[in-house]
This record gives sequence, structure tokens and C-alpha cells, in this order.
Amino acid sequence: MNDLLEAIRTSRARFCYECGKCTGICPVARYDRGFSPRTLLVRAVRDESEALVEDVNVWSCLTCGLCDTRCPAGIDYGTLIKAVRAVARREGGEAECAHGGAVQSLTKIMTAPRLKQSRLDWIDGSLRTTEKGKTVFFVGCAPYFDVLFEETGARPLEAARGAIRLLNAAGVTPAVMPNERCCGHDPLWNGDVENFRMLARQNLKALEEAGAERVIVACPEGYVTLKRDYPEHFGELPFDVVHLTEFLAEAIEEGRIRFEEASEPTTVTYQDPCRLGRHAGIYDAPRTVLAALPGVTLVEMPRSRERGVCCGVGGFQNCTSFTKLLQAGRLREAEATGADALVTACPKCEIHLGCALSDSELEEELGVRIVDIAALAASRLAQ
Repeated sequence: MNDLLEAIRTSRARFCYECGKCTGICPVARYDRGFSPRTLLVRAVRDESEALVEDVNVWSCLTCGLCDTRCPAGIDYGTLIKAVRAVARREGGEAECAHGGAVQSLTKIMTAPRLKQSRLDWIDGSLRTTEKGKTVFFVGCAPYFDVLFEETGARPLEAARGAIRLLNAAGVTPAVMPNERCCGHDPLWNGDVENFRMLARQNLKALEEAGAERVIVACPEGYVTLKRDYPEHFGELPFDVVHLTEFLAEAIEEGRIRFEEASEPTTVTYQDPCRLGRHAGIYDAPRTVLAALPGVTLVEMPRSRERGVCCGVGGFQNCTSFTKLLQAGRLREAEATGADALVTACPKCEIHLGCALSDSELEEELGVRIVDIAALAASRLAQ
């Protein structure tokens, strides 16, 4: 329980006013009246450990950070819930895994030190890559997501190919690692610190062997994990971590990437991923990229930037009827802008919102499609 006590201290949980603003703004609590961030926090502070560990609501939090934006006491709720889950897991607690636990099983398989993967077959002759170099493109779990979630309409590998095309267009030939592992985001946030550290160690070793001085990451979860969590657990990193949209925004401003007019104009709205937005504070870079695309007009949803709404599932766990209501509401909000497409920079947003959109009733009701920002930008590259 020492970890929980430390998290209570560092998250400022004892400063809670019990005003309930966190619960009032929580996207889960809006649909699930049995869930309350305030109740979980109060239980932790009052040392109701046994009741807290056995509470299924511990796993319902999206860790999206929306509650932090309203908290008058400046409490870091994510730090607290992460520690609570670690304690719960040690005591035998576990979330209900979505998709039959396929992603969790795959992540555990990737912790095996001697594992050899065939994860780069999607890189064809049109993409310039190398095995070692100062700039590494961290692919993430896209090769596996592309297979597991094909029925949702998500195409994570199309986004990965687009990212490399954009890097190439900017004059960068990135190194890609043939035995890269999951970054460890989900195990860490689901309380499985041991497996997170196993994955992280192997990635750090691979990055060292690749000669990385700069690591470009397209996935927001991979970005914050390498940028913030790796240094927290392993000390200062010997390389810089940059999100793809940050790199692209800089390259666009310097004139290193050129785009061409599409045959038809497109109106888009942008889904701020929780990790890229509230967790990392990156709001402008994706919008700079979209503004640079000829024929693309951005219209904002009422809830955007700091107020953006999560795609509804954290760590591929606790996907419920409440989750589907949350996702349907977000998709209708996107549709109401008049946009042709909802653009996101996160593979999980694409997967989860695509899954909701594949529902027969919603698919018939809504005309908006879901597009990854790298795939969209790459499709507009000047020849």
C-alpha cells in the first residue's frame, strides 16, 4: 500500500474539496450513474482499501484527464487511479477485457525476451526506411491492430505507411526496428507495472542498438509513454521523443513538405486524443497540419481541445453499453458540424469510434467517416 500512499501525496488527493466537479464532467458518469471519480478518490484518501480494491468501478475510469481540467484543487486523478489499479491487481482484481482479451494476451507475448516478430512486411518498395539511424520511427502496435480490428473499418497500417511517406517527403529516411515491442502503455495504466517495465527495457535496448537520437511516434499513447513514463521509471533518455504532428507542423512551416489540391474539397472535424491533448498538451500541431492541406476545411466540434471527449475505452477494457452511448454521442456531435470526415491522430480513436459507427443503426444514420491524420496528409502529398 506504500505505492498508493505515495500516489495520494503526489496527486494531491487529500486536497479534495468533495465538490463533485470531477463527477459532473466525467464522460463515464454521464451515462453510468454508478460511477463517480469523487467516490473512488474519497475511498482512497480514507484508506477504505479493501472496498476500493473490490470496486469494479476502479476499472471503468477512462483516465482521459477531463476531470483534472475542472478540479479546483488541482488534483491529478490519473496518477491516483493508476496506483489504485496496481494495488487492486496485486490483490487479484482485474478488469473485464474487451475483444476476448486478445490485445492483453498479445502484449504479454511481446514481453518474451527471445521473441522474433514478422512485423514489417507492410513496408514496400515505395517507402524508404533503414534498420539503424539517428531518427527512428516507433511504429507501435499498428501491425497487430490492423489485423485484430479490420471489421471496425480502422486501417492503422495505412496511417503508418502515410507517416513514413510524410517523413520521406520531408527528407527523412527513418529507421524502423524489426523487433520493436508494445510501448507498454496499456499494462502500465491497467496496473501491470511489471510487464510494462519488461516491455520498456526491451524497447530501450532496441533503440540504443538502432542508434536513436530522435524517436518520432505517431500513436499518442506511445508518445506519452516514451516521453514521460520511460524517464519516470528509467531515468533520462539518450534521445528526444517527438510526436509526428509536431514534426510535420515544423516541416510545413519550413517548407520541407508540399501538398497538392485534391479533386474535391473536404470538410473535416478533429477528434483530440486524450493522451495527445490533455496529457501532452499538443493541440495546435495537428491543426497546423490540417490547415496546410489544400481543399481541407476544419470545423470544430463544440467540445474540442481541452474539452474534447474521449473515444470511450481505456486500455481495451470495460467496453460496455455505457461506452457505446458515449461513442454514439461523440459521433453525432461530429456529424452535426457538417463535416465529411472525423479526423484523429490516434489509432484507438479510429478503432473505437469505427467500431461504434459499424453499428447498423448508427451507420445508416450518420454520414461522417473516420480518417487518420497521417493517412489524410499523405494522400495530399505533391507528386
